[in-house]
Amino acid sequence: MLSNKFKVNEVDKYAYVKNTDKSYVIVCLYIDDILILGSNDYMIKSTKKILTNMFHMKDLSIAYAILRINFFRKSNGLILSQSY
Repeated sequence: MLSNKFKVNEVDKYAYVKNTDKSYVIVCLYIDDILILGSNDYMIKSTKKILTNMFHMKDLSIAYAILRINFFRKSNGLILSQSY
C-alpha cells in the first residue's frame, strides 16, 4: 500500500488513505475483509486493480452492511442505522 502512495492512518493502523488534488480513497482492513471508500469510481476501481494484482480477492460489490451498521442509499446521500 505504501509503495502505491497510500498513507497509514495514525489513529487506526488498519486504514489507509490516498489523496490527490481532487479525490481520495480509503481502504479499511478488518480480519479478512476490505472496505474501499472513495470520492469517485475511478479511485475505487484503480485501488481494486492494485489490490487484485497483489492478492487473490473476490469483489462482493457494494456494501449494504458492515460491523452491524446498515447502509441505505438515497438520492441525496446515505443513511446509517445500527442493527441489533
